[in-house]
Amino acid sequence: MNRFLQHSGAQYPIIQAPMGWMARSQLASAVSNAGGLGIIETSSGETENCKAEIEKMASLTDKPFGVNLPIMFLHDDSMLKFICESGVRFVTTSAGSPKKFLAPLQEAGIVVYHAVPSLEAALKCADAGVDGLVIEGGEGGGFKNPEEVSTLVLLQAIAEKVDLPLVAAGGICDGRGMAAAFALGAEAVQMGTRFVACSENPAHDNYKQAIIDAATDGTYMLNKTSTPCVRALKTERTAEYFSAGKMPMEAFMTIKDLYFGGDMEASIALAGQTAGLINEVKSAEQIIQETVSGYKEICARMNQSDF
Repeated sequence: MNRFLQHSGAQYPIIQAPMGWMARSQLASAVSNAGGLGIIETSSGETENCKAEIEKMASLTDKPFGVNLPIMFLHDDSMLKFICESGVRFVTTSAGSPKKFLAPLQEAGIVVYHAVPSLEAALKCADAGVDGLVIEGGEGGGFKNPEEVSTLVLLQAIAEKVDLPLVAAGGICDGRGMAAAFALGAEAVQMGTRFVACSENPAHDNYKQAIIDAATDGTYMLNKTSTPCVRALKTERTAEYFSAGKMPMEAFMTIKDLYFGGDMEASIALAGQTAGLINEVKSAEQIIQETVSGYKEICARMNQSDF
């Protein structure tokens, strides 16, 4: 059996990315109910709200779900302690070293996958004892490695060196991407931008429409010479940041005005290059079922012919 499915208990090896503010119970429960693994975010820093969203999941789904702990964004250990006592059984960690989080999480019976942007980071996390890895290629949206190594290359490099279940993230929004990722050694995929343009995502329609309207070259990699480096949709605002070569941290202060208010110039609209492949807002059920069926069709076709 697929190791990710053993670890997560999900029906399908598809994870919904932990997008700040958006990845809460409304979206995560829809993904879990559709057979994927919904993830609750905590990167927003709204600790009490996120705790409430985790507790709310029990009333919305009886299926497995997970929580993301972005290490450098957590102000104290209150969320860690809460997760260890919550009954959550799957956690992804990111944005920092997972070492200090591993022992308490694993002692609580929680499976821990850490998100990595490089082979070096993957090797360190494997040595630290994580249960699996989320491989984040440069195509993905949000916080990124400025080196921009693609999922296509990074996944192969890590699969050669690490014997852990690997989740491919970045450049995947359907069954084609899933089949490619599995051919390269993945046992699951994580999709973010595809689940922004999802009917159960509470984000504003303007944000979803901007993803649908985006071309394959419709994103910028911003702040490559500083921190954080992010991939976002091309807008007038992000064009200015791209030309300047830097992005002020103040840009994030008004991100909810973009996410939920629909003002696409209020902040930066985080999104991956798959925005150029997404043409319609769909439900979580549609996204997952079409991804799985597309994956199976490609696998069947590949099995029927050598070339």
